[in-house]
Amino acid sequence: MFAYKAFKPGLICLGHQFVMGKNTTTQANCRKNGYHCAENPLDCLTYYPNMEQSEYYLVDAGGDLNEDGIDSKISCTELTILTKLSREEFFLHALAYMVDHPRRKWHPKVQNSYGKACQGYAIVRGKNPLACGSLGDVLAFAREDLMEHKIIQVALVCVDGQNVLPGKWYDADLKQKEV
Repeated sequence: MFAYKAFKPGLICLGHQFVMGKNTTTQANCRKNGYHCAENPLDCLTYYPNMEQSEYYLVDAGGDLNEDGIDSKISCTELTILTKLSREEFFLHALAYMVDHPRRKWHPKVQNSYGKACQGYAIVRGKNPLACGSLGDVLAFAREDLMEHKIIQVALVCVDGQNVLPGKWYDADLKQKEV
């Protein structure tokens, strides 16, 4: 099962040194042991919120699996680390998760209709989502069809100071808007 895992730099989590490829342990209990990862990439931000001091990876969770129902966290006995995700790739995966699961409870990091970037990013979902940020921030948009309860458009952009200006509001078509 594909999932997501955050680490301190160098593949370190709670003092354990992971390796690229397959890592194994003997037990998987979400509240006690096993290797933890999450189905929703945004849940990684609950445990590793500082993107400047963390690394985010696409992983394959296998072996014995256990969930505790608190969020999308999974404990497993086999964790295969597949690839490191850039910030942009991480948020594209988060948008894809929302598209695949539009009726699931929104992650607390997702803002409704409009939002300013905080900690280097803004994730905004709604009928006409708007976002703004500072230079270098990532803006992620999920436009919804509220009648159908599905996401009909996603967009992602980095505030680069040329095409997307700091402090200006943008919509999912990446057009500047007044708020």
